[in-house]
Amino acid sequence: MLATTVIIHVKPECVEDFIKITLYNNENSRKEPGNVRFDVLQSNDDPTYFTLYEVYKTAEDAKAHKETEHYKKWRDTVEPYMACKRQGIGHTPLAFD
Repeated sequence: MLATTVIIHVKPECVEDFIKITLYNNENSRKEPGNVRFDVLQSNDDPTYFTLYEVYKTAEDAKAHKETEHYKKWRDTVEPYMACKRQGIGHTPLAFD
């Protein structure tokens, strides 16, 4: 399994639009055959900070995700919403439910 956390800081005036397109991406990503989990988290301390937690069965499944239309739509839509470049961090799940 391959897990990725994506850390995103959104411009304050873009938070609502970011949430809308990100939930669209979440809904469609969860339908991908290689997807195990796709969580969207918003910081309690600063509502402009988000974390996406994505888990795919294989690295190939994670790569295929980035070729989907819903991901490309999300990527292109959120680019101007970002206060700074998003950061993706790959992980190997050691204990996972």
